[in-house]
Amino acid sequence: MHYQAVIDQFALPVSLDPLTATLFLAALLAVAALTARRPAFGLVALIAAQPFAFARDVAGTTISLPKIVLLGVLLGLFTYVGAFARLRDERAPRAILVAMVAYALAIALTILVAADRHVALRETLKALEYLLLFATAYLAYRLDPDDALTVGSVGAVTIVVAMSALVQEAIGAPSGLCIGTAIVPRIAGVLEGPNQLAGYLEIAIATLVVWSAARRWVLGRAALVLAGLALVLTFSRAGLAATAIVLVVIAVAQPRAALTRVAWPLAGIALGGVGALAWSLGAHAPGLLRLSLASSRCAGGVGARPELWHAAWFFFMHHPWLGIGAGNFDRELPLAGVYGVRTHANSWYLQSLAEGGVLLFAATLGVIGAWLATFARGLRDASPWQLAACAATLALALHQIFDYLLFYPKVGGPLMLLAGIGAATLARRSA
Repeated sequence: MHYQAVIDQFALPVSLDPLTATLFLAALLAVAALTARRPAFGLVALIAAQPFAFARDVAGTTISLPKIVLLGVLLGLFTYVGAFARLRDERAPRAILVAMVAYALAIALTILVAADRHVALRETLKALEYLLLFATAYLAYRLDPDDALTVGSVGAVTIVVAMSALVQEAIGAPSGLCIGTAIVPRIAGVLEGPNQLAGYLEIAIATLVVWSAARRWVLGRAALVLAGLALVLTFSRAGLAATAIVLVVIAVAQPRAALTRVAWPLAGIALGGVGALAWSLGAHAPGLLRLSLASSRCAGGVGARPELWHAAWFFFMHHPWLGIGAGNFDRELPLAGVYGVRTHANSWYLQSLAEGGVLLFAATLGVIGAWLATFARGLRDASPWQLAACAATLALALHQIFDYLLFYPKVGGPLMLLAGIGAATLARRSA
């Protein structure tokens, strides 16, 4: 066997077969039954399913495990009389729900101008899926607030995700950095890429850090160390900066026990730093610091940020009101003079301008504003879930200046769940 730092991975469509359809149906019924017994069980199922797609193609779209679980939890929640009326009657989720509906409508309007209307419809359905995830998490936690079970599931899944990435240091990663004559792996695990893994870990760290001082919790602290270790080895600059923002927000908002909280992810980050130093010494170059925006020569067909940002601005200037259509950026890149590249704009904000013009950009800012306005009130006395939601929202909002992470449901889904739980804790306190 010859070790390779980077193992090329090709995503091939897999059609839905009878066996997988049967397993999906069994999962749907099982999750619905568990949710009908206790909403907290449904929320745990949602948390556990987010990083694992098992996607299958059918009728021009995909069916995945997280979608099946979401449908099962919704079916289970229908057994609780008056549960969905809470979304209408309670104030806590209202601003977020309105903003997310406006965001979905802004994306839907781009179908009118899209060259490929199918992908614009797909992006619209993704926005609606995020809306349902937020509402479902809100209702499940509101009906059955079991903190130990919920945060325990976050810790367990984080360990699995981090380990799936760390093992790629030995077996090869899906992408890498070319440093001198060496190729350094950038781990991703079950996520689509290293930047996406960094985004997922930011959310997990925000959730686990706020609970790490609440009890002698071995599982959560182990998850934080592994998450910090894996985060560094993604070599995501924006991911590290955003995680620092998470830790600072939590430490400033609630300074009591701040050192105990941040010590565990910092320990993991320190271990990751040792690993990064070892790769740097092996490459005989300090290039792992990656102080410029230039992409690695190992980047393949994902381009460099300057050319992608220039393309996004080109599309906005030529289509300022409704853009070129949601999901159409990668298909239209040759029109902006970018050839041999199929990817998004590496910025949520520039992607919004390019694909949806002023309307979608305003809706994007509205979503961020609604999240922060909801979660940033009274942080000194906030519940752990509210504080985690605020820190993760701010970190992801800033991270996505450089990476478009909500494009990936494995990142967007966990953020919606955390936001839903955070809003539910606000509703409980005001009830």
